[in-house]
Amino acid sequence: MFLIINSNKMFFIFILFFSNMISISSNSWFGCWIGLEINLLSFVPLISSNNNILTSETSLKYFLTQSIASINLLFCILLKMITLKNFEMNYFISIMMNSSLLMKMGSFPFHFWFPNIIEGLTWFNSFILMTWQKISPIILISYYFNKNFLIFSIIMNSIIGAIGGLNQTSLRKLMAFSSINNLSWMLSAIIISENLWIFFFSMYSYLIMIMCILFNLLNVFFINQLFISNMNYLIKLTFTINFLSLGGLPPFIGFFSKWIIINFLINNNLYNLTFIMVMMSLIVLFFYIRIIYSSFMFNYLKLKWINLNLKNKMYSLNLISFMSLFGIIMSTFFYM
Repeated sequence: MFLIINSNKMFFIFILFFSNMISISSNSWFGCWIGLEINLLSFVPLISSNNNILTSETSLKYFLTQSIASINLLFCILLKMITLKNFEMNYFISIMMNSSLLMKMGSFPFHFWFPNIIEGLTWFNSFILMTWQKISPIILISYYFNKNFLIFSIIMNSIIGAIGGLNQTSLRKLMAFSSINNLSWMLSAIIISENLWIFFFSMYSYLIMIMCILFNLLNVFFINQLFISNMNYLIKLTFTINFLSLGGLPPFIGFFSKWIIINFLINNNLYNLTFIMVMMSLIVLFFYIRIIYSSFMFNYLKLKWINLNLKNKMYSLNLISFMSLFGIIMSTFFYM
């Protein structure tokens, strides 16, 4: 569906999934670093295999940023082994290690590479970068984090993710800034408990998967294509449900995961953090609703020179529509 299955891609996808297991299950920092390096070296060929103008530039940018983060992490691991009993040095090392892991997942203050690289990827690779590539760094951060530094990063992620997406016309960059905003929720969940993070991450991955499948089937990369495309109202309804769910509007399933995190943050007396994240989610909802409203209200369906043939794809799109509507059914059961 996303890509033509061939042996090379299947091999690198298998190594990509396997490398995360190495990082998470390792009992030493050096083993975690090896898993991250294997992950990097398996994702770069997946980026390079696409016939895109930006492919070589994107793969080089990704390789350089991830290599710098890996070198920094390895340096911190060696420094921690040398200065094990120096508590002041350990405080500095914790910030440095958190910085390198935040850089790996595209979080503040090293988020600049993330939207630029996603712009040159296919929807399948974008889905992997927004979901699977965040698992190892977030789990490793939960092992050894500096709480004050991480809370500051969470606040800045929510602000940058909300404000950065306001003036975007590219759907991939829009999804990238949305991912940065959702990363603040993931980091706040991992501070509280791993189970809470797993719950939020699975919901987020489910919604991102539906969006990426839809965009890939319709071959849509920019917002104006949603207005121009001759798509029926069922597809537009699917976009509406998923955008609103991704923004965290009740009663959709995306709100339920954020609601639980808000509840735990308030129980831990993090009122200011909760307030900022909720306010920034409203801004994210604003630019989602603006896209939805425009795609419904702009009537380009009468244009003769646009003929989008979706007859062969309608079965898949209807199935995806049912999947997104299933989220509402699930959320209503949770509310009862």
